[in-house]
Amino acid sequence: MSAIDDLPPLRAVIAEHGLSARKSLGQNFLLDLNLTAKIARQAGDLRGSDVLEIGPGPGGLTRGLLAEGARRVLAVEKDSRCIAALEEVARAYPGRLEVMNADALEIDVAARLTPPIRIVANLPYNVGTELLTRWLDPGHWPPFWSSLTLMFQREVAERIVAAPGTKAYGRLAVLAQWRSDARIVMDLPPEAFTPAPKVRSAVVHLVRRETPRYPADARQLQRVVAAAFGQRRKMLRASLKSLSPNIEEVLSSVGIAPTERAEQLDLSQFCALARALETPK
Repeated sequence: MSAIDDLPPLRAVIAEHGLSARKSLGQNFLLDLNLTAKIARQAGDLRGSDVLEIGPGPGGLTRGLLAEGARRVLAVEKDSRCIAALEEVARAYPGRLEVMNADALEIDVAARLTPPIRIVANLPYNVGTELLTRWLDPGHWPPFWSSLTLMFQREVAERIVAAPGTKAYGRLAVLAQWRSDARIVMDLPPEAFTPAPKVRSAVVHLVRRETPRYPADARQLQRVVAAAFGQRRKMLRASLKSLSPNIEEVLSSVGIAPTERAEQLDLSQFCALARALETPK
């Protein structure tokens, strides 16, 4: 399993550095280096790209990214126990790996990377969705990254790619599909990880769109979607009444029946509604 480079197998690395996975950090380690290299390949041709990796742990995916030709990898790891193991990887790939002992939620990494930039990560379960929403809603568009290749619990992955009318369709689907093209590219069973989680996992590949799929103000769209899905069982005339005293008139003006519910609207309708709410009715 260590055929991708001359470094020791990950089980030996974990044993040497005492890297038992910590539930408090959302850690589940992938030990099959052939599998981590396969995940790296889902990001596309990495040659000529800088890569940001969050939560590298003992460095399995890091090694896959470097072996697949990433120009440079910035690995951000909160767990200080993992730094020595990652520094060993850095020495094996001189000048191509920078390791940061930091919390990814608290730092700005864009200045440390050179475009084109790809983000590839087996995200810690406890911060994965928050990081994704930050990358999809950075305050300006296009963002610093060109693609995201991220591992989530299968349930979260399905929410990202969900279609209208399905149980998984919600705020995350609207946000992701408004500004990117998203698809599930890999499935992983629990036994691929140590320790094995109780759920299946999946890798989602998102490619940014240079402009959003439909015109809308980002903040207004967020307000509409949050209100609609915050009370998803209610009709829109009830769930959106806080956004306008004339919400039924606004809905009708863009061809949406006030009796519809949030999961029945597609992305174009949410954007049309956001635009209509910018204009007093």
